[in-house]
Amino acid sequence: MKTAFISHSDCLKHLTPPYHPESSQRLQTILNRLNNSEFSELLRVKAPMGKIKDIMRVHPERYIKKIGDLKPNHDIISVDADTYLSSGSYTASLRSVGAIIKAVDLVMGSKAKNAFCATRPPGHHAEKEKAMGFCLFGSVAIGAKYALEVYNLNRIAIVDFDVHHGNGTQNLLWDEPRILFFSSHQYPLFPGSGASAEIGLHNNIINLPISPNTDGSHYIKMLRQKIIPKLFDYRPQLLILSAGFDAHTQDPLSNLNWETKDYATITNLLVKVAAKTCNNKVVSFLE
Repeated sequence: MKTAFISHSDCLKHLTPPYHPESSQRLQTILNRLNNSEFSELLRVKAPMGKIKDIMRVHPERYIKKIGDLKPNHDIISVDADTYLSSGSYTASLRSVGAIIKAVDLVMGSKAKNAFCATRPPGHHAEKEKAMGFCLFGSVAIGAKYALEVYNLNRIAIVDFDVHHGNGTQNLLWDEPRILFFSSHQYPLFPGSGASAEIGLHNNIINLPISPNTDGSHYIKMLRQKIIPKLFDYRPQLLILSAGFDAHTQDPLSNLNWETKDYATITNLLVKVAAKTCNNKVVSFLE
């Protein structure tokens, strides 16, 4: 089986102001790179439109309608100081939701070895009724809840290694005992949450704050000593990665110093865990 690469050109139509760090160039760069013949073995899949009923697994209908009703005709409008909407943003966000649902279906249905969703906007800062941090809908949380209910799972693990705390995923899954959520993040940093004392209603949240000015080896050590042993104990039936790459040393908005090679090591370690715990069932989502 092949790795599924799930994306859609609609996600390039979510526009943000000039010089905004979450721009369409992020996705275009990935698409350009993966057009190389070196990646010809990928199973390329167009992200379908996400369904409102799936978004409603974590967000109330009134919030979804509010975001849909904000759809501007021409201008870019702000939801908060960091989060913007253009005429293509709502459709792009539905493609992001559709991508992770499709990824879950492909992996759980043994139609793909594993899957990576290259879509935007990202999702891990979106809370139950609050868009923030570039995010509108909590795609990873939506995908996890979908997998629980459609595939009758009772143990899903989410590992979030974005430089910022996955406050939205935490908010959406705070009281979900069937999901174990790990978030490692620079602390203190936006959004200000993610202290180790935040553990969820069922001890299902594990926050791992990281001090500024540390490098990737620090996280890899944390991964080996604190996350991987818990994953082996938990034995998830599906592993979902919230893959943010802004802890990279060249990212100007953070103070962690991870290198490209560190991300390869991190991903390989987590894939090896999945091979031993959940028959390689891994879904990764671009944050």
